[in-house]
Amino acid sequence: MKIAVVGATGLVGSKMLQVLEEYGLTDIELLPAASARSVGKEIDFAGRKHKVVSVEDAIAARPDYAIFSAGGGTSLQYAPLFAEKDCTVVDNSSAWRMYPEVPLVVPEINIDVVKDSDRIIANPNCSTIQMVMALYPIHKAYGIKRLVIATYQSVSGSGIKGLTQMEYEEKGEESPLRAYPHPIHHNVLPHGGDFDEQGYTTEETKLLNETRKILRDNEIQVTSTVVRVPVSGGHSEAVNVETRKSFELQDVRRLLGEMPGVVVTDDPSQNLYPMPIYAYDKNEVFVGRIRRDFSVENGLNLWVVADNIRKGAATNAVQIVVELIKRRKH
Repeated sequence: MKIAVVGATGLVGSKMLQVLEEYGLTDIELLPAASARSVGKEIDFAGRKHKVVSVEDAIAARPDYAIFSAGGGTSLQYAPLFAEKDCTVVDNSSAWRMYPEVPLVVPEINIDVVKDSDRIIANPNCSTIQMVMALYPIHKAYGIKRLVIATYQSVSGSGIKGLTQMEYEEKGEESPLRAYPHPIHHNVLPHGGDFDEQGYTTEETKLLNETRKILRDNEIQVTSTVVRVPVSGGHSEAVNVETRKSFELQDVRRLLGEMPGVVVTDDPSQNLYPMPIYAYDKNEVFVGRIRRDFSVENGLNLWVVADNIRKGAATNAVQIVVELIKRRKH
């Protein structure tokens, strides 16, 4: 089996290689692909050295799967060319997510939407993935009417640029790379992506559109504020949920505890709640501060934390490939 990783030298791409190994996908022909400046570099995978190839060479090799983490422009240009070679593309950018014919997949929730004929599959936004993992069992049991979300997103969500800017600012130096228009060290920015004419950012719009698509319910009302915080890795979210049906809190806890990939971490008496430092380099989504919102009928508060580079990106993409390989074996 041939698997291409496009953007293999980047922050998420290199984590994809690690996750492929962890999921046992090592007996493959790996095609690590990247931009021209990285071609010829060597990377380690499964105890062997592999040379980075151009995206064109990866297409010519006709891989079975191509996992993309190289930006929206690259995905729009090259994903269809891989698909023409009967390769299944799992794309981590925002490029394909809202095309009606392209499945937007979190495997624990909706792998069933992928048809055998689908050749481009979209990986959702990192903040959406972790949130819907917590919301799915609640939506299935009670129906979600409205969500009010505040995210606390780490700088790794802005890639190498975000990490570099914070690192240099911590040292009191001018950063050679900038992800943000203001300092992020000792600061908080209510700004994720680009602003639209209504004053919302692209990251906030993704939480609306992607949540509805994954949960298959366009009636869910969503409003959000995306905030960038000076944390190197791991996204946190305060999620206020209004359900259509009434619920018992112990049932909500049970449903969350039974959800594959979700870990309930919630014991305030022991100061136990999810934190980015706790979620670091783990594939699970952690949920805590589970409590009723008494200001509204059927109100619920959740605190949701996950490693945005793992479940929010690399792990979710690899899990999609793993599920499709299993399906095609049968």
